[in-house]
Amino acid sequence: MSNSVGAVIVAAGRGTRMGTAESKQYLLLQDKPIIVHTLEVFQRHELISEVVLVTGEEDINRCREWVQVYKLDKVKAVVPGGSERQHSVYKGLKSLGTEWVMVHDGVRPFVQASEINACYEKARETGASVLAVPVKDTIKQVDGTGKVLSTPDRRSLWAIQTPQTFRLSELLAAYDAAERDGFLGTDDSSLAERSGIPVSVVEGSYRNIKLTTLEDLDFAEFTERNRGED
Repeated sequence: MSNSVGAVIVAAGRGTRMGTAESKQYLLLQDKPIIVHTLEVFQRHELISEVVLVTGEEDINRCREWVQVYKLDKVKAVVPGGSERQHSVYKGLKSLGTEWVMVHDGVRPFVQASEINACYEKARETGASVLAVPVKDTIKQVDGTGKVLSTPDRRSLWAIQTPQTFRLSELLAAYDAAERDGFLGTDDSSLAERSGIPVSVVEGSYRNIKLTTLEDLDFAEFTERNRGED
C-alpha cells in the first residue's frame, strides 16, 4: 500500500454541449469510445495500481463490458455516480484502497505519462498537485450587466486540468467536510484548499483538452492520428 497510486476516472456527466444524443465520453474516437482511450492511459502507466471508473447508472453494464473487451484489468470497480461531479468523485474515492489518488476527467484522453509522473512527484513533495496551463487569453472580470470590472494580471492565472493528485485519506476528509457543510466546489482542489491542504500547480500541455464540443472532437481526431509522430 505504501506510495501506491490509484485513479478515479469520472465519466458520469451527461453533457449537452456536444449536441449529440450519446454522452460525449462514449462517442467513438478512432473506432474506440473516448472513455476507453482515457482508461488505457492509466492502465499502461506503471505508477497506477488500481482504477475506479464512475459512470451513470444506465452506463455501468457497457462500461464493464469494455473493461473486459479492452483488457483493462487495473479497473477494480465501475460505480454509479451522483447528481453532481463532486458526489461522483466522492463515491469513487470510497472505492479505492491506495495511499494516493489521481482524479481525472473521463473526457481528457490526451494526458501524457510524463504529466502523470510530474503530478505524482509534486504531490509527494508539496501535499497535493493539479495539472494546469497558463492562461493564453486576456481575462476580464465582468458584472451581471456585462460591464467590465477589472482585468486580472494574466501571469497569475492558470487554467486547471486533470489529473489532480492527493493523499487519499486527506482528500476523503476534505470531501467528508464538504458533505457535512453542504459545500459544492468547482473541482477537487477547491475542496482540498478549503481543508487547508496546500495545492501546487504542475504545468501541463494545451493538448490535454476536455472534449466538450464537436469542434473538440475534430481536434481529438487530428491529435490521435498524429500521436504516433511525437
